[in-house]
Amino acid sequence: MPISMTPSTQWREQVAADECERFAAYGQQFLEIQASRSLKYGPGRALHRKQLTAAQGRLEVLAKLPEFARYGLFATPKRYPVWVRLSNGGLDRAPDPVPDVRGLAIRVQGVTGDPALGHGPTPCQCFTLINAEQFAFPKSDEFVAFVVAAAQGNASLLKFLVLRYGLLGGPARLLKLLKTVGKPFGGFATEPLFSAVPMACGPYAVRVRLLPAASNGVATPRAQQDWGGDFVARLAQQDLQWDLQLQPFVSEALTPIEDASINWPSPYTTVARLTLPHQDSNSAAGQALLSQVEASVFDPWQALAAHRPLGDVQRARKVIYFESQKGRSAV
Repeated sequence: MPISMTPSTQWREQVAADECERFAAYGQQFLEIQASRSLKYGPGRALHRKQLTAAQGRLEVLAKLPEFARYGLFATPKRYPVWVRLSNGGLDRAPDPVPDVRGLAIRVQGVTGDPALGHGPTPCQCFTLINAEQFAFPKSDEFVAFVVAAAQGNASLLKFLVLRYGLLGGPARLLKLLKTVGKPFGGFATEPLFSAVPMACGPYAVRVRLLPAASNGVATPRAQQDWGGDFVARLAQQDLQWDLQLQPFVSEALTPIEDASINWPSPYTTVARLTLPHQDSNSAAGQALLSQVEASVFDPWQALAAHRPLGDVQRARKVIYFESQKGRSAV
């Protein structure tokens, strides 16, 4: 019997009784890491500290979308102004050739509707994307423990991995993580990027993918020496475009909400088109935008209620991102 890939509304979150206490502790741990790194590098985020570049453009929501997609931001065909921030995912401002997760965050401006955070009008709808289709850890507890250990150096990280996964399992887990951060990456204009974790889309649940247009060109070997420079050079010559796509929840067995490490097999549907018109990021206006974007909030919880983030990892992010934003006086 063929497996159904029909979008379903039968998803459920499973909120642990101790989440509030644990997540508050996670927030303080990340705040301490952020403060320590800020003494070294200047004010910045705990993760995705190294901004590579930023750009502005528009997101065009398309018409005639499938029923599961027609909620919130995607309910009506419309164009929105956007900011985009490109970053390396690590705690440090490491050279670009160093293996790392790569991130692209989108801040859609001018949205209207009830906010996911439940108070005041939401100023934007944010999407935070990485170059991995699923999260490296099932839940937030394992991820936070990993980051805290990594922040203390390689010796502490290896000790943590051995204690948590065993003498054989620790090194094996480390190799798996190195494979994740070391996966081939050709650049932000040419590689797909993923939310990796779900959000609501009205009564449905979805993940997000950003798929580059063929017109963006092909990857160049030298891009890894300067990811931001590669992107800026392309943008100085031409418009860059991506399809923004949604991938629906179909069943708990195939598309779990609470285990972020499971890749979903359901198909993607294009719902919007992101366009960054050619622009000079090295101009005075371009540099002013970089500063404005760096000081701004890119948070999946800065969202419409129709796109409330879902799952343990996303619920932990709500607390951790807020503490980070307070710690760097983000706007």
